[in-house]
Amino acid sequence: MKGSEFYIEIASRQISKNGEDICGDVFLSRKIQEENRIITVLSDGLGSGVKANVLATLTATMGLNFTVERYPPELTARTILDTLPVDRDRKISYATFTIVDSDADGETRLVNFDNPAPLIVRDRKLLNTNKSIIGINKRAGRKRELIYRTFQARLEDRIILFTDGVSQSGIGTAMYPFGWDEQAIGDWVSRVLEQEPGISAADLSGRLVERAHANDIYKANDDTSCVVIYFRRPRRLLLCSGPPYNSADDQRLANTVESFAGQKVICGGTTAEIIARETQREIEVSLDSISDGIPPMSYMKGVDLVTEGVLTLGRVSTRLEEGVHLPVRGKDAASLLLSLLLNNDQIYLLAGTRINEAHQDPSLPVELEIRRNVVKKIKRLLEDKYLKEVHLDFI
Repeated sequence: MKGSEFYIEIASRQISKNGEDICGDVFLSRKIQEENRIITVLSDGLGSGVKANVLATLTATMGLNFTVERYPPELTARTILDTLPVDRDRKISYATFTIVDSDADGETRLVNFDNPAPLIVRDRKLLNTNKSIIGINKRAGRKRELIYRTFQARLEDRIILFTDGVSQSGIGTAMYPFGWDEQAIGDWVSRVLEQEPGISAADLSGRLVERAHANDIYKANDDTSCVVIYFRRPRRLLLCSGPPYNSADDQRLANTVESFAGQKVICGGTTAEIIARETQREIEVSLDSISDGIPPMSYMKGVDLVTEGVLTLGRVSTRLEEGVHLPVRGKDAASLLLSLLLNNDQIYLLAGTRINEAHQDPSLPVELEIRRNVVKKIKRLLEDKYLKEVHLDFI
């Protein structure tokens, strides 16, 4: 399966143990662009609070870095166990972890050490895959087991990782006297997928954690975390900003917008005028959409969003850097553009290179960067911080 037809969506949700401000579970994910891989780690530190978070952060970071370098899973586990400090009271030194290493074609490797077993869901049913059990001899001589599984993912498969805050939720209650076991969680996930087959990774992970929280009568007995990895067809967005360097390419720009299969955004008044002229369409400005210094948006048939250029892109860049999550609040042009960017997977940025003299005026604010630099920054942030597949071309 070609990478362009296959997208891996990853999202997590966490709730700290009741009375703790810091979660002792840590989730990390990294996209290796040059190898077309995505690595995901979920670690549960011993205990709760700051101490657990430190242990889990160290474990997740080591697990991620070793997996990037393709270290054997048993070597990764031994190194982590030998590195972590020993708990003074319990005389043990570890944090649990699960590592998922997926290629863009769906080839997936799962390594699990003492976390609840990951769920692989296919056609709304739990998928059993072959697994290997690798013995890990810790320095003190205590033998531990590492579970290693490989499988070829298909479209609409999901991998669900969670800590024991989920699997032990509700323990001691009439409904779940021994906790929320794997089969019960799997049945719950199947019912959700039957009602909402295309539910996003973010929504599913959030709802699963909320259900576990409800099992604990909304007082979490442990740090509660869930990560969902969803293999699906990609959602695509084209963002055009800036007129072509050569006006002879105006028609090519319009044709690119017309023929694109996915959502479309135009940032910039001149760019919108060119496309409207070449496609014989009208632009309607919405003065009601002015908000917090962001210029109003416009409407054009066949285009999902039309905004002003550099100021709007600059605000989008700032908010991406600060950190933004779905759902994006706000009805201004920048907020709507952020929502479109985060809701899509493959983002195509087409930046015109004709210089707008207004952007070179030294009396204007420093933040008013040249369009191409803002677009480059947005590309980097979307790739590094939001794990998007981003393509940037200049015209």
